[in-house]
Amino acid sequence: MHADILDEAAEREQQLIEIALANRQAPQMVYTGECHYCYEPIDSGHFCSPECREDAEKLERAEQQRRVS
Repeated sequence: MHADILDEAAEREQQLIEIALANRQAPQMVYTGECHYCYEPIDSGHFCSPECREDAEKLERAEQQRRVS
C-alpha cells in the first residue's frame, strides 16, 4: 500500500506504459538495400528520400483505414 495517492498513480501509470510497450507490434521493415517505396538502391535506412517515406506512410494510413471500415 502506498502512503501517497500520487505515488500509487505514478506506479500504475508506469505499469500501463510497460504493458503497452510489451504488447506493441514489432517493426515490419528490415533493411533490404532498396527503398521500400520506389525500390531504388540505398546505402542505409528504409527510404531513398523524405518524399518516398511520406508517400509510404500515406499508403499505410490508407490501408489501416480500409481495415477499420
